[in-house]
Amino acid sequence: MKKNAILLFLNLFWLMPASASWQDKLSEWTDFVVEDIKDIRCGHRYDVYVPFYAWHNRLTYDREHLDRYNENPWGAGLGMSHYNSEDTWSGIFAMAFKDSNSYVETYFGYARQWNKTFGEHHDWKLGAGYTLGLTQRHEYDYIPVPLPLPLVGIGYKHFHIQAAYVPGIKNDGNVLFAFSRFEF
Repeated sequence: MKKNAILLFLNLFWLMPASASWQDKLSEWTDFVVEDIKDIRCGHRYDVYVPFYAWHNRLTYDREHLDRYNENPWGAGLGMSHYNSEDTWSGIFAMAFKDSNSYVETYFGYARQWNKTFGEHHDWKLGAGYTLGLTQRHEYDYIPVPLPLPLVGIGYKHFHIQAAYVPGIKNDGNVLFAFSRFEF
């Protein structure tokens, strides 16, 4: 069922009537992301990711599902990232972790987070942004599925806690996925 819904969504997306302004905006945004990824690769730090919590929204799940779901998505990931002159963070990364059903899930993506800095030396960062990527799950026979998500984070110097929210319907999705990120 989920696989059919995703395929239907993708087909509808590609069949949408294209306007010149929509195409121009998409092209402009795609060019920006490509340039940002080039900047990450040229002047980057290495990152290690450690997923540690997957909170299933208690308002959207029944007790039966909550009792059997895994909320400890232990795993790991690697990435590269950089900050621009306005302390906006961008990164590319890959993670593998245990999903809600304790199967391996992967996520390969790009992320951007606008930050506000605090403290005498601007060591603290608080921000919001987005991540765009591909996930692979056992329910979809590990076929890559696009997954754009909102992202928030807080950090101190080289240690950060970030979280993405996976929207969904009753007993599916609606998960706050939290992970730590260490910059080297």
